[in-house]
Amino acid sequence: MAARRRIILTSGKRKTAIARAVIRPGRGRVRINGVPIEIWMPESARWKMMEPLLLVGEDVWGQLDIDVTVRGGGFMGQAEAVRIAIARGLWLWTGDERIREVFIEYDRTMLAGDPRRKEPKKYGGRGARARFQTSYR
Repeated sequence: MAARRRIILTSGKRKTAIARAVIRPGRGRVRINGVPIEIWMPESARWKMMEPLLLVGEDVWGQLDIDVTVRGGGFMGQAEAVRIAIARGLWLWTGDERIREVFIEYDRTMLAGDPRRKEPKKYGGRGARARFQTSYR
């Protein structure tokens, strides 16, 4: 009888971007929407996504394949959603409380996320706070 393969599914959200990560045993490949993380552009977003991998070290994620699907939002919101999904997945995979502490000490939003959202537009203006100009002549 074949051994049951262990797979972890996690998600991360930032603004309107939603990332879903699948973590399974493998050869250390990390792909975002089918693209290897090593060639993801822009570079600032790539480094943001790689932060959890760099913090835990290659000895942890070197035996894992991480496939992430991300949709919605802008490129930086997507990068932070991917970062949250990867960090949560690595923590769940290892079950190590020290990894959780390392993530929280480095940046709390790696596991907790950021609850801020866009304020809704109101009547009488262009946005949430801005009002239409008036002239009394």
